[in-house]
Amino acid sequence: MTAELVRGQNHPLSQARLEIRIAAGTPVVAGATLGDEQGRVHGVEWVLHPGAPTLPGLEVSRQAAADHRLAVDLGAVPEAVHRVHVLLALPAAGGPVRFGTVPAPFVAVTGLDGTELAGYTITGLDAESAVVALELYRRQGAWKVRAVGQGYAGGLAELLTDQGLAQAAQLAHDIHEAVARGLARAVPLPSPLTADGDRSRQTATPAPGADQGSSAAQGAPGAVPSQPPPNTPPHLSPYGSPTPSGPPPPPNGAPAAGTPQPASPYGPQGAPASDAPQSGFTPTPTDTAGQPPTVGGPIDYSHPRRQTTAPPPPPPAAPPAQPGQPARPVAGDATGWSMEERLYNQVWGMFEDLARSTAAYRSAVDFADSRMEKELDAALADPRSRIGGQGDAAREAARDKHARLVEQARAVYDRDLGQLTAESEVVEPALPPAYARWDNPVWHGYRVPFEVPMAVRLGDLHLPECAELRIPMLVRLPLERGLWIDSGAAGSLDGSFLDSHELHRLAMDTAVALAARLLAVHPAGDYTLHVIDPAGSGAQALAPLVWAGVLGAPPAVGAAGVADVLARLTERVDLVQMAVRGGAADSLPPGFDTGEQLLIVNDFPHGFDDRAVTQLRYLADEGPSVGVHLMMVADREEASGYGPLLDPLWRSLMRLTPVPDDHLADPWVGHAWTYEPALVPPGSQVLQQVLNQVAEARTKYT
Repeated sequence: MTAELVRGQNHPLSQARLEIRIAAGTPVVAGATLGDEQGRVHGVEWVLHPGAPTLPGLEVSRQAAADHRLAVDLGAVPEAVHRVHVLLALPAAGGPVRFGTVPAPFVAVTGLDGTELAGYTITGLDAESAVVALELYRRQGAWKVRAVGQGYAGGLAELLTDQGLAQAAQLAHDIHEAVARGLARAVPLPSPLTADGDRSRQTATPAPGADQGSSAAQGAPGAVPSQPPPNTPPHLSPYGSPTPSGPPPPPNGAPAAGTPQPASPYGPQGAPASDAPQSGFTPTPTDTAGQPPTVGGPIDYSHPRRQTTAPPPPPPAAPPAQPGQPARPVAGDATGWSMEERLYNQVWGMFEDLARSTAAYRSAVDFADSRMEKELDAALADPRSRIGGQGDAAREAARDKHARLVEQARAVYDRDLGQLTAESEVVEPALPPAYARWDNPVWHGYRVPFEVPMAVRLGDLHLPECAELRIPMLVRLPLERGLWIDSGAAGSLDGSFLDSHELHRLAMDTAVALAARLLAVHPAGDYTLHVIDPAGSGAQALAPLVWAGVLGAPPAVGAAGVADVLARLTERVDLVQMAVRGGAADSLPPGFDTGEQLLIVNDFPHGFDDRAVTQLRYLADEGPSVGVHLMMVADREEASGYGPLLDPLWRSLMRLTPVPDDHLADPWVGHAWTYEPALVPPGSQVLQQVLNQVAEARTKYT
């Protein structure tokens, strides 16, 4: 039976292997401190945080997130430790600044099987930005948990100072820096968690009537909310014609379905919600919820959440499984109003399933390792058993037990991998062009779309335990962070090294493949490419874009070309921002291009003066909210002369690599995932065929 604790109440712990689960509703930093009998922390090495996430018997998350799972093995905690304090803090880089403005965090102590032993809702917080949530303490050889709920308005620095740490201020700064680095490398979570918090698998049941609502809106963690039915109030397209597929104004001032939420690292992509349009500049005649209606306009008496059409059809039913066998997977068995949305949610569900299954496997192996070490230490502690048959038997028994535990964990993990592999085999061929690899046959039937897709594939992700299982890296559109293709010198994971010229060529090929994909998944005239290539070093890689005639203008070369392109795009951002803030969308110049813009910058910082660098930073910060996006192909070392001035720029961009590299992290557990770019297969003509169709559609449009 679960013990619901109140502040100051304690509860005995009957298990040594535990999980501490945290649900905060907004990204928080989770950490822990180890203390002596008086609770004092003797040094920074006794503090667990995202920059130092592991200590004997404890492991915390490596990044800020709305949900955390902390692994605890009380049997492996050093004998000198008598108290373990679980800490929560709000990140310093954006977002809420005090717990009084966010939902009350909930902390639960559970067994490894998920059975909840004790739970505590931290209430009564206001100006505090850091809090000691729980205390695990040793009393007469047994461990107990106490609900603390002590908040600190001075943040982590005040909390750590209160626990006797002399270097509290510096450590607090280091923790927030580690969190910022973790956020910069995390794969953007597309939406906040749903109320149920579980991955939803629907069965093929008859759809309810129009007045019954639908369960389709219940998504999975990482799933997007279901889109509205076709007859929702239309928005205007960039061309001024109504597009019935657009989302309606959000009710009660809530963010729209595609608006990034603060509950995930990066929002869906790390940026806070903006009052600017999210897809280029798309003026809408409808009033935003929460604002007074237009004087003299019609009054809408309909209920804002009552559906007037039938809900979407149920997802496809899985074929019947053999007795004793798991159900065979089908493509599109997640929630959503369309097959595209279902496949998107299904891919994110696979991503989360693999992350959590791998975390469980690694935790089980770590437990087996620590248990074997403890048993070997115990066998060697007695001098009489160090030499002879008794000691050998104890060591052999410890190793056998370790092997059995690892084998059991691997069997469970292999079962999960088998199910996910089978699901991947049916999902991958069913993906639409925006989600598919370049070698997918769906590209041979490509036609220029009439609507912008929900997301786009930037590459593949995999883990070392299952390198053959690739998860598509889908990122919501419109992009809310720029992309940085790192052309710096690096060794690939297979141990081979590439020279700088070869790496730069691969980086430009990656940039061209991504730019072509973004261009191909948008309607004709909705996406414009600009290229800055100061020295002309990317001419060979850019040739497919130039020959197809899909660029807005020839690549800009030299310092004068750099200044001209940056000046035009900066002016565009300024004009749209003024129009949006002033409510004067009609005052934009005639012929103003309202489509999204993508700027590809090659060989930065060559050809850039101080003014150009400032304009580039401005575009990276302000451009995405008004439809101006940045893709840089650059080596950070070549820009080292600017020092820390460019650190915010690099952090604001999502780093991708032209060769496999394990620099990205998932938003749930924080595993290091290997990223591989989505490149066109050697010798394939699919890229040129797609670009020719795009160019033909653009010609008809203009």
